[in-house]
Amino acid sequence: MTKETMNKVPDIIIAIDGYSATGKSTLAKLIAKEFGFTYLDSGAMYRAVTLFAMEQGFVPKGEGKIDEKALQDALDKGFDISFGEGNKAFTGDRCIESEIRSMEVSSHVSPVAALPFVRAFVDDKLHAWGRRGRVVMDGRDIGTAVFPEAQLKLFVTASDEVRAQRRYDELLSKGQETPMADVMANLKERDYIDSHRETNPLRQAADAFVLDNSDMNLHEELVWVKGLVMGLFRIYEGV
Repeated sequence: MTKETMNKVPDIIIAIDGYSATGKSTLAKLIAKEFGFTYLDSGAMYRAVTLFAMEQGFVPKGEGKIDEKALQDALDKGFDISFGEGNKAFTGDRCIESEIRSMEVSSHVSPVAALPFVRAFVDDKLHAWGRRGRVVMDGRDIGTAVFPEAQLKLFVTASDEVRAQRRYDELLSKGQETPMADVMANLKERDYIDSHRETNPLRQAADAFVLDNSDMNLHEELVWVKGLVMGLFRIYEGV
């Protein structure tokens, strides 16, 4: 795609939802680079809040309930989340990118993200960043709750086996050797929690395009998305 055409792409919002380990974030980053959009990682924000809650002792290490009041009070006082070079997550001057991708955080993020006040906290930040348009954002309720007005919505899925292998390989590349059975169990647990939570559950928006990337590589995914974006471009241009 030429720079001239890229600059003519409308100032739209692209919302990407879907299950864990479908490569939503990787695809979103490629789309952002391709069209010169800003990439917003909502999943990293929920993971950052989860890490914060764990480090503050609001999330028990073993069995027990999240101290919701303490977490809400702490967030109300202000919790800084930002993205630096390479879209790495920071809190203050501290890079927390590796920590928020750990299996330990993954095992707690869905219950924390299900809390209504946590979702409201993250949504407020996402809305502030997305008002200008030309953003691509991935998560689990972006097209249904955060930006239901998004001009292009995608719902990404893949088979359980493919997703588990992707997450296993990701963890292994970071030096985190985790049994495949544990990875699969974590994915299924997160799928259930995300799909059954009371506030903004994971679901496909009625006007979303479904992308099953079980047997696709990233190049093929990007070509598929480019076709959708250019279709919008022609509509906006009246072609």
